[in-house]
Amino acid sequence: MSKDTNGQTPSEPLPGAATGVSEDLVRLMPRDLVFVMRFMGESQYRLQSHFQDFIRAELATGGVTGETHPMIHLFIENHAILLRDFVFSGVSLSRQFRVEEIEQLTGDPMIRVDIWDQLKSHIDTAEKQFRSQAGGLPKLLAAFERPPAPAAKD
Repeated sequence: MSKDTNGQTPSEPLPGAATGVSEDLVRLMPRDLVFVMRFMGESQYRLQSHFQDFIRAELATGGVTGETHPMIHLFIENHAILLRDFVFSGVSLSRQFRVEEIEQLTGDPMIRVDIWDQLKSHIDTAEKQFRSQAGGLPKLLAAFERPPAPAAKD
């Protein structure tokens, strides 16, 4: 098996890699981490229902109804979800909080440690998941191989 730039075979984990990258991410937290609002539960249902009614009414003005288009409910539901997510994403992005603000608001100075633990755990899990699927990679990667050189013409 070939060695990578660190002299390890690709199936061997890099010692402390998850810890190192987790520490880097925690170090970057004051600049790169933001907390955003997320509407959940009944609020999501309520806005989605509003958009379903809105889309249904707008389509009806153009003559598109459940009678003329029996499967239109699928279109309406999909587009209502897109509009709901657009609205909630826009609102959430306009209200961002930095880690210092959250620590101050909650009075919890351990937020960064908790996030570091979760980052490290999830990085480890992601790497294990990738390794468990490595047997199928050659087949998937075949699509990325360089095509064979054209045969020389005589």
